[in-house]
Amino acid sequence: MKKNIAILGSTGSIGTQTLEVARDHPEIFGIEVLTAQNNCDLLIRQAKEFLPNAVVIGNKNHYSTVSGSLKSLPIKVFSGEESLSQIVDMGSIDIVLNALVGYAGLKPTLSAIEAGKDVALANKESLVVAGDLVMNGARRKNVRILPVDSEHSAIFQCLVGELPGSVEKVFLTASGGPFRGKSQSDLLTVTREAALNHPNWKMGNKVTIDSASMMNKGLEVIEARWLFNLEPSRIEVIIHPQSIVHSMVQFIDGSIKAQMGLPDMKLPIFYALAFPQRVSSRLSRFNFMEHSQLTFELPDKKVFRNLVLAYEALNMGGNMPCVLNAANEVAVESFLQERIGFLAISDVIEHCLQTVSFIPDPTYEDYVFSHMETQVKATGYIKQKH
Repeated sequence: MKKNIAILGSTGSIGTQTLEVARDHPEIFGIEVLTAQNNCDLLIRQAKEFLPNAVVIGNKNHYSTVSGSLKSLPIKVFSGEESLSQIVDMGSIDIVLNALVGYAGLKPTLSAIEAGKDVALANKESLVVAGDLVMNGARRKNVRILPVDSEHSAIFQCLVGELPGSVEKVFLTASGGPFRGKSQSDLLTVTREAALNHPNWKMGNKVTIDSASMMNKGLEVIEARWLFNLEPSRIEVIIHPQSIVHSMVQFIDGSIKAQMGLPDMKLPIFYALAFPQRVSSRLSRFNFMEHSQLTFELPDKKVFRNLVLAYEALNMGGNMPCVLNAANEVAVESFLQERIGFLAISDVIEHCLQTVSFIPDPTYEDYVFSHMETQVKATGYIKQKH
C-alpha cells in the first residue's frame, strides 16, 4: 500500500534526498506534509511539485510569502514552531520522517509518537537529548522508531530476524572525516572551509562539522544505546575510510554481520520508509572490483576528544547527554561563525559537562531547562575565553 509521508525539514540534505526517493517511486510514497524553517523558496517549489496536503514554514515572517505563492493550490499553509508538532497529528499521515537538525527535532518526535505515527528518525538529537522519553513513548504507543542514519540503519538491518539477547556488541563505523590522521597541532589552525570538506558524504553544515570533530559519532553512540538497548561498553567505534561497511553486529556465538553499500543516504531513507518490505529500487549498485580494499583502524581519542566526552556523558546518564548536545550546538555555530577555533569546540563541551546542574532522572521539562542552561553556560564561556 502507498505510504503518506510527512517530511519535517524537507529543504535540508536528508529532506531533499527523501523527495528524490519519493520522486523515483510515486507508486509507493505520497507526500502529505512538507516543512522548512527559513528556506521558503525551495519549500514553495517542492510544494508545487509534490502537492502535499499541508506545508509548514517555521519562521512566521515567511508565512505571507509561502501562502501567497500557494494560494491557487489546494495546500494548507501553517507557520510557527508549534505547527511543526501539531501537524504530525493529521490522520492522513502514515509515517513521519524527522530530518530536523539539532534539539529542535525533539518535540516533533515526541508529538509524532503521541499521535501514534511511526517515525523514520534522521534527527539523532531526539534520542541523544531524551532517549528514555522517546523509546518509552514508542513502546507505550506501539509505534516504530526506524533509524535513517546509515550506521543505525545498518545495525537495524543486521538485527532483523535475530533473537533478543543474541547481540554481544555493535561496531559503528566512521569515515574519519577530513582530518583523519591529523595531530592536535595540525588542527590548531583548521579553517571553516577545510572542516566542511567531507571526503565521502554530502551533508548540512552542522552535521559536517560534527563529523569532522567526531562528535557525530559520539552522538551516534548515544543514539545506538537507546535504539538497541545496549550498554555503552557494547558499542564500539571503528574508523573505516571507504564508508562501504556502514556498521556491524557481533553476536554471542562470535559471528559478525555487516551491512554494506555505497555511501548514499537515499538507501537508508528508502529502507526506513518502505519497512518492513524490501522494495526494488533504481539506486546505484555496489561493485566489489571498484573497491578492492576495505580498511579499518581505531579512532585517535586524544585528538578527537569529542568522542571521549560523548562516552563520558552517556556513562554519567541523566541529563548529561542533553548538556553535551546543547554545548556542541552552541560551539559548532560559533566555529561556523569563526568566533572560536576547531579544537575549542571540545573545550566548550567539557566546560558545560563540568558546570551544568546534574539531574539523574529528568522529565521533559528538565530537558528543556538543561538545554537552556547549557546554552547560557556555553555562550558565556565562549565570550569569556574568546
